[in-house]
Amino acid sequence: MKAGVLAVQGDVSEHAAAIRRAAAAHDEPAAVVEVRESGVLPDCDVLLCPGGESTTISRLIHREGIATEIRDHVTAEKPVLATCAGLIVLSRDAKDDRVETLGLIDATVDRNAFGRQADSFEAPLAVDGLADPFHAVFIRAPLIDAVDEGVEVLASWEDRPVLVRDGPIVGCSFHPELTDDPRVHDLAFFPELEAGV
Repeated sequence: MKAGVLAVQGDVSEHAAAIRRAAAAHDEPAAVVEVRESGVLPDCDVLLCPGGESTTISRLIHREGIATEIRDHVTAEKPVLATCAGLIVLSRDAKDDRVETLGLIDATVDRNAFGRQADSFEAPLAVDGLADPFHAVFIRAPLIDAVDEGVEVLASWEDRPVLVRDGPIVGCSFHPELTDDPRVHDLAFFPELEAGV
């Protein structure tokens, strides 16, 4: 597996470590490459779009020609995991004109809806497909405000979606890479296998 981590801004090293853990749990070798410019992503089997600052990420992926490659990756049904700011950038609408979204997740997202850095929190989440709760870390987390038909809600917190699947994309409001638990990466990249095994 060749895994690309969008590396224009955000928590890149944590995601690189997380995909290696998830792949190792399935005896799958994983080569991780950083995607900072066009021409790298087309050779990748999977893509991680990490958290960070969504306005900066959206500006840079368009400037560097990566936005079109992300769309092509999804059109080819290659898996994507988009977390926090990555979720915002891939959504249909971020409710913020400063973010040029890609419209790949059929959902509306409200940036920083869970609050600022001081309002960060951790919570056990019941996730469809996982036998035990997932310990989720929310940091300046976006709210998935609305999803259209065809988007599967995998987990909610206080009746608000925080983990969704839209075709080959898994999007989440929280940061699964900040734990040692690879199961959300499993859901994104090893869906044909029983999650968490």
